[in-house]
Amino acid sequence: MQASALGDDGVQTVRYWLYAPGHRACMWDDFYARGIMGLAWGELGDLTVYASRLDLERQLLQTSSGPGRPTNDVLALWQFANEMKPGDVIFAKRGIKEIIGRGIVTGDYVYDPEGGHYPNCREVRWTHKGNWSLDKPWPVRKTLTEITDYTDRLAQLKAFFEEEDGAFDGEEMPAPLTEYPVEKFLKEVYMDRRGYDAIVGLLKAKKNIILQGAPGVGKTYAAKRLAYSMMGVKDVSRVKLVQFHQSYSYEDFIEGYRPSGAGFELVKGAFYSFCKKAAEDEENAYFFIIDEINRGNLSKIFGELFMLIESDKRGPENKLQLLYSRELFCVPANVHIIGMMNTADRSLAMLDYALRRRFAFVELRPAFDSDGFREYCSGLGNSRFEALVREVVALNKEIAEDESLGDGFCIGHSYFCNMDADSCTDAALASIVEYELIPMLKEYWFDEPGKVREWADRLRRPLR
Repeated sequence: MQASALGDDGVQTVRYWLYAPGHRACMWDDFYARGIMGLAWGELGDLTVYASRLDLERQLLQTSSGPGRPTNDVLALWQFANEMKPGDVIFAKRGIKEIIGRGIVTGDYVYDPEGGHYPNCREVRWTHKGNWSLDKPWPVRKTLTEITDYTDRLAQLKAFFEEEDGAFDGEEMPAPLTEYPVEKFLKEVYMDRRGYDAIVGLLKAKKNIILQGAPGVGKTYAAKRLAYSMMGVKDVSRVKLVQFHQSYSYEDFIEGYRPSGAGFELVKGAFYSFCKKAAEDEENAYFFIIDEINRGNLSKIFGELFMLIESDKRGPENKLQLLYSRELFCVPANVHIIGMMNTADRSLAMLDYALRRRFAFVELRPAFDSDGFREYCSGLGNSRFEALVREVVALNKEIAEDESLGDGFCIGHSYFCNMDADSCTDAALASIVEYELIPMLKEYWFDEPGKVREWADRLRRPLR
């Protein structure tokens, strides 16, 4: 069974948490002195005995007399026991406007039956104790809340401690990196070594590539994995994924003015910030991934950077002045851009020559005939699955020979991935056929209903 579509399975990252040490922080001094953090709900016993959040919720409902479902409490308890890990950063709070400390988790979850009202514990190396006031209230009243994705608010919390001793980042425990060799990429993406080497060679030489292909050929699945395989490890700090759309702009990508409490402020965009980070780490490769690259107004989004992304115009000797800040800016040579484009979307205009000249285009095709997919298919041991795949291969041949369609409209193999022997049921396969493949055929052959009926019947036949 294959894992995360974005390739992030096994990636270890630091997570950030907002934590209340007791009601109105009544346990803060005690927890700080003991080097722990604790949660109540001792009546639940050891939290690791619950196989799921649902099991935990059922037990809590039996022991709690409060109104309504205890959704927030269940989430806090589950994350504390199962998701928090050593290396995560804790910000202790009092109320919704005051931060009273910061620490780093150093131990796994422990249930201490002698721990009194707070038997659920983790060891923490508390690095700071004091009082820091938030600019605006953080309306989080849960005992424990993950705040990793609240980037603006998190930046303010980090700034408190940078100002305190200038050593915030240095104190964090580096997360171990999961190795990701080329062999793992080839096995997961169903690509041969020759094709992989060609893509890597293009990306290293051109700096910019676009993975294009029909629906389901694994463009998104392959993009991050390609970056990780070139790095040799799953280092999420060196990979950034964005998705273009019709409203995406230069202001989102590079820089622009945004409303603030004092009027407007200049805010840096995703690509600008990523390039600045890469420039400080020249010895390592960085990868900026753009999903649906042809859905945005590319001239508007890239602006003056259209020239700077060219492979021979990278580096500080080729700086241009940015539109708003007037800053002289360059794209570092260690930044690689991977775009993704669906060739079967009739609603999108062709990319202009200016973009095509700056990117190398890599066609990803259905991999039903690859050794990897054959091995996967054999491992399922499902004759109906194999029969359905044979029909899809035959269907792709007809689509490719259709003058109004062609190879770019073939059906990809990823519709049939991420299954194992237990999940590869008749119902699951029928769902793929009825709700994904047949609706696509109706769009392809909207003026040929007879052909749609013929292939719909052929796709259904193996499952009868």
